[in-house]
Amino acid sequence: MSDLEQLMRVLPMVGAEPSILDDTGIAHVVAQGHHILSRRTVPGLRVELEETPGALIGHIVVEAGVAIAQPIHLCFGLTHPTGVQQIAIDVQVQEGAQARVLSHCLFPVAQSAQHRMQAVMTIGPGASLTYTEGHYHGPHGGMQVLPHATIKIGKGARYFSDFSLLSGSVGNLDIDYLVEVEEEGLAELSAKIFGHKTDRITLKESVILRGQRSRSLIKTRVVLEGDASAEITGITEAHAKGARGHVDCMEIVQGRAHASAVPIVKVFHPEAKVTHEAAIGSVDKKELETLMARGLNPEQAVELIVSGILR
Repeated sequence: MSDLEQLMRVLPMVGAEPSILDDTGIAHVVAQGHHILSRRTVPGLRVELEETPGALIGHIVVEAGVAIAQPIHLCFGLTHPTGVQQIAIDVQVQEGAQARVLSHCLFPVAQSAQHRMQAVMTIGPGASLTYTEGHYHGPHGGMQVLPHATIKIGKGARYFSDFSLLSGSVGNLDIDYLVEVEEEGLAELSAKIFGHKTDRITLKESVILRGQRSRSLIKTRVVLEGDASAEITGITEAHAKGARGHVDCMEIVQGRAHASAVPIVKVFHPEAKVTHEAAIGSVDKKELETLMARGLNPEQAVELIVSGILR
């Protein structure tokens, strides 16, 4: 089985179908390690990627005023138990453009492997980008994933991100995102992660509201079991009149798992406002008893509660 076939075979683990490669109206890039296995572009979209021995480097540009009808699929992964994948990518959504990106990160057999991504994203004035990132790291817990990104949101622009890692083991995950929002811009960051065994999760998301009437939301849901651990930091700074931000973090711990949540809010203008809430605890006992009274066994009840939290 080829590398391309192996990656396509596990796409359903992150909610996608291999048929995306056959649709001429859908742009895509599929890369194993530092090699591009398949690519397609569509009008208004420029994809310029270079294969090098040490990294996959390039640019993705959505041209001004263009609305890309179908999601752009980016599939990055490793098909071997060991290896390193490093990606440096610059994403530009130019003024007034609109695009959705579905990023699939697939490491189905990783036992001692590493994925690093350094991204710079620029969403121009009045533009919109929705970036949905689904991960599958396999069952072995041997994956180290370090995605770091800087996102700049222009005047009146909108940025929505959704990170999910719900199946298989996490391994070692270290996310660091910095988002800067200009006047009347909007940033919404969502993350849902399920950690097991000895998984280690570090998540730091920072939003700086620089422009007047800029807005943001950081929403994190993490469930941990076994000996897993998580350290979640959500930071929002408001620097301008009318800026509004909120940080919302919930973590559920079971077994010997442990977690920390650190919401940091800073306000530098008297007419700005940032709020936060953080909760760490076990599965709610009353919810558990109610579901068991309706015929579920304890394991089924816990699974239903957890799936609701990570929905």
